[in-house]
Amino acid sequence: QVQLAESGGGLVQAGGSLRVSCAASGRTFSSYGLGWFRQGPGKEREFVAGISWSGGTTSYAESVKGRFTISRDNAQKTVTLQMSSLKPEDTAVYYCAASKTAWARSRALEYDYWGQGTQVTVSS
Repeated sequence: QVQLAESGGGLVQAGGSLRVSCAASGRTFSSYGLGWFRQGPGKEREFVAGISWSGGTTSYAESVKGRFTISRDNAQKTVTLQMSSLKPEDTAVYYCAASKTAWARSRALEYDYWGQGTQVTVSS
């Protein structure tokens, strides 16, 4: 069992940077693949970034490649999404998720545990 709690959301101007983090509980954190998803106003939840159990493999949505970086610290049981060159269309609630598959999956149905989300708002 894994519990996830996001933090670090907020309001930022377009072109700015923001980092969101997710703290996890549970003894088997290091064996899980982790991901970030987001859901904008009136939109479906979409994949943003994923990272494998070791951190050795990452994947990104095309819309955020080159701007966002996902990382994890298994000792601290955290996963972080560093966001730069933010755009108004990045405005969304950002969720972290954990997958028992251990790999950087991109489909929401492959994730077993979810956080409550943190709001990120990018003003133009």
